[in-house]
Amino acid sequence: MEKYEMKDVIGKGGYGVVYKGHDLETNQIVAIKKMYASDLNNSATMQEISLLKEVEHANIVKLLEAKPNTDKGSYLIFEYLDYDLEKFMKKFPEISKNKQRIKNFMRQILSGLAYCHKLKIIHRDLRPDNLLVDREGSVVKIADFGLARKFGSPLGEYCQEVVNLRYMPPEILLGSHLYSTHVDVWSVGCIFAEMIDHQPLFNEFFEKDRLQTVHKIFSIMGTPDATTWPGVTSLPDYIPDDFPKQDPKNLAEYVPNLEPAGVDLLSEMLCLNPARRISALDALAHAYFKNDDDAAEEEEEEEEEDKDNVGGDDDDP
Repeated sequence: MEKYEMKDVIGKGGYGVVYKGHDLETNQIVAIKKMYASDLNNSATMQEISLLKEVEHANIVKLLEAKPNTDKGSYLIFEYLDYDLEKFMKKFPEISKNKQRIKNFMRQILSGLAYCHKLKIIHRDLRPDNLLVDREGSVVKIADFGLARKFGSPLGEYCQEVVNLRYMPPEILLGSHLYSTHVDVWSVGCIFAEMIDHQPLFNEFFEKDRLQTVHKIFSIMGTPDATTWPGVTSLPDYIPDDFPKQDPKNLAEYVPNLEPAGVDLLSEMLCLNPARRISALDALAHAYFKNDDDAAEEEEEEEEEDKDNVGGDDDDP
């Protein structure tokens, strides 16, 4: 690690700390993820390295170098991007609410996700602070594969301690250990809604209460039953008396600034029944992304105009 200078802390998680770093040989700014020392973390680090070496996509953060099990811990060196999506939305609220920018970001996120799913990789931890945005605010990349796993056929059983509660799909909230790529699509749907108005759609006040989160989801999307979601009544935490029957609401009322095609896509991404939830690949073909020439030209003009208003730190060497 002698070739790297570690600077400010730019992120913390359950597995480690991320620093802004400087490659002294190439003069390149990098992100350095230092893993906490433990046998569990060593296993998670090797899993993350294995998956990141397998992926290569414009919308997935690039692993530049891996140094597992050094004397001072394990380190992963990544390309550096100036913001995560959460920080980008807070720093540039108006720019980040631009409709064409949101559409562009969604297209990129789904593109990276469809690529992962094609390789049979479930991310399992998609949230705004695990999506990185470049200095110009034009490129977004999926990051943090610490909880990602490969899946096979038939599906194996997976743990439930994945996905931040705010972006957790109903099948996991109701106790299912059998889940697949659809959990990622639900998370991206929640992120999509949050980008529109900078407010979480389901879980804003009860960060650690699964039951309250389920109630909030059902209050908007309706209470599922054996007809709308075959098998839901057999999930471990589905207790009929806890979930009174509620009809689905008009989703457009909760995202009033989203165009009708976007509302339709969001509803398909937030389908309660995972078997009917749209895939990332099919989402990319949705009418929401079929811009006419005028909209595409408008997007290009707005991005050029915003370049003067979006920028990274000025202290990069």
